[in-house]
Amino acid sequence: MIRSYQGHTPTVPPTSYVDESAQLIGDVVLGENASIWMNAVLRGDVHFIRVGANSNIQDCSVLHGMLGKWPVIVGDWVTVGHSVTLHGCVVEDRCLIGMGVVILNGARIGAGSIIAAGTLIPEGTEVEAGSLWMGVPGKFRKKLMDEDQETILRYGRNYLGYKENYLAEIKK
Repeated sequence: MIRSYQGHTPTVPPTSYVDESAQLIGDVVLGENASIWMNAVLRGDVHFIRVGANSNIQDCSVLHGMLGKWPVIVGDWVTVGHSVTLHGCVVEDRCLIGMGVVILNGARIGAGSIIAAGTLIPEGTEVEAGSLWMGVPGKFRKKLMDEDQETILRYGRNYLGYKENYLAEIKK
């Protein structure tokens, strides 16, 4: 469902895929080739949401801001795993956000980082670019290597392929 709210209508480029079970509400803008998967909710009712080019928001994830204070900004080539909550935070380019992660208001995830499955990133946390964080609460574990950066992009490329397959199915 793509629904306007208080004069804001989600913007979805023709190269993007939004599953029919997903919900985009209000001030939501997707970049080229972005994909929003089954039962994901992007609720741009109290603040804006931006999802960058080639990024994917997987099944049952929720993106929501904080009224008048914290939008949700997801950069380019970001993979947001299943059942993730991004609330009023920034995820910079080329990040992998593992399944079940929760990232809270005012947190910023630096480019090229991995947030391991099940991690909680508390309010206002600054994650340095190119790092691995894990745990509850999340803690720095190590600086990522070049092969880790390739892994992040492989997930993104996989989802570009899935997106193309789903768009092709729609056109049949």
